[in-house]
Amino acid sequence: MQPSDIRVAIFSGNYNYVRDGANQALNKLARHLLDAGVTLRVYSPTVARPAFEPTGDLVDVPALALPLGRDEYRLGLGLSGGVRRDLAAFAPNLVHVAAPEITGHRAVSWARRNGIATVASLHTRFETYARYYRLGMLEPLMIGLSKRFYNRVDRVLVPSPSMGEVLRGWGVTTPISIWSRGIDHARFNPARRDLAWRRSLGIGDEDVAVSFLGRLVLEKGLGIFADVIAELKRRGVPHKVLVIGDGPARGWFTERVPEAIFTGFQSGDDLGRAVAGMDVFFMPSVTETFGNVTTEAMAAGVAVVAARATGAVDLVQQGVTGFLVPPTDIRAYADAIQQLVEDPALRRSAGEAGHRAAQRYVWESANQAALEAYLEVLAPQQSVDCRA
Repeated sequence: MQPSDIRVAIFSGNYNYVRDGANQALNKLARHLLDAGVTLRVYSPTVARPAFEPTGDLVDVPALALPLGRDEYRLGLGLSGGVRRDLAAFAPNLVHVAAPEITGHRAVSWARRNGIATVASLHTRFETYARYYRLGMLEPLMIGLSKRFYNRVDRVLVPSPSMGEVLRGWGVTTPISIWSRGIDHARFNPARRDLAWRRSLGIGDEDVAVSFLGRLVLEKGLGIFADVIAELKRRGVPHKVLVIGDGPARGWFTERVPEAIFTGFQSGDDLGRAVAGMDVFFMPSVTETFGNVTTEAMAAGVAVVAARATGAVDLVQQGVTGFLVPPTDIRAYADAIQQLVEDPALRRSAGEAGHRAAQRYVWESANQAALEAYLEVLAPQQSVDCRA
C-alpha cells in the first residue's frame, strides 16, 4: 500500500477554533499527509471566527459549549445524519480519532460497523483535569472510560514513551506507536533573544526572568506556579516573573501573581523572541503528554524546571538541561529555581544542553512516523483485499 491509497477521516474535538498544541500538531500532520498524497477529510466542531485556517477539508459536527467557565471549547455531540452521509460519500479506509469524547466514540463505532481500520491519537491527559475543578472523584471513572476507548481501536499514537507507559498502566492492550512532535528551529533558537524587548517590559539585562509559557488555564498548574513564586519572594530570591500567553484564567492568575509581566498571546517570530527572552522556564503542569512548550524553551536555550510527569520526563535531563521536581513539592521547585537564579554558569550550561537536545525534534520525521503507523494498520486490510 502507498500513501496515495489512504483515505483518512480525522475526527478532532478542536481542529482550529482555539489555538493549542494539540490542534496545531494535527494540522501539521494533515499537511504532511496531503503532501505525501493521502486523501483526508476532517470532522470537528467549528465556529464563525476560528483561531486559524484549517489544513484540508473541514466538516462541521454538532457541538455544545463546555461548562465550568470553559465555553471557548466545544463538546462534540456525535454523528448527525449529515455527517454520516458525508462520511459514506467520502468512503474512508481509515478513521483517526483525536479525542475520547462523544463524537470520537461514535466515529470508532461507525468505523467498526463498516469494517474500517481505526487509529486514535492521545494529546491531553483529560483524566487529570478533574482535580483542578474540584471533581477529583471523577478521575477513576475517566481513566476507565479512556481505557475502554483506546482498547476499541487498532492502534494508539502517543507523543512520548512515558505516555505509552501510562496507557499500559491503565490496562490498554492496543498496539502503541510514537507520534512525537517537532520544533520550528528557525523560530525557536537563542539568536532570537532581544534585550531591548526585555527592557521594554521592565526586565533588566541582569534580571532573571522566571517564566510561564502556554494557555492560562488552571490545569496547566497555575496554582502551583503562584505558590512557588510566593516561596521565592519569601526567600528573597531576586527574579522577575514573565508570563507568555493568555486564557480564561488570566484574571485569577493576575491576582495570585500581581507582580508578573504579562505579554499576552504571542505568535510567529514574536513568540520566538518572547521564548528566547526567558531565563528559566517553569512548567508545573501534569496534564502534558509531550510538552511542546518545553521543547520550544529548550530549543531557545532556556533552562527548564518542570514537574516530574509525562512529557517532561522524556525531555528534561535531570541536572543537565534543567530539573524535574515532584509535581506538588513547592519547596523543591523553589530550590531548583533558586539554584538556577543564583548560578549563572549552571543556567547557561543547562540552556546550551537543552538547545542541543532539542535538535532531534523535527516535524518531518515525527509526522512520517505517524504516516508509517497508518500504513502498518492498513497492511492486514490490504492482504485481505488481495486474497479476495
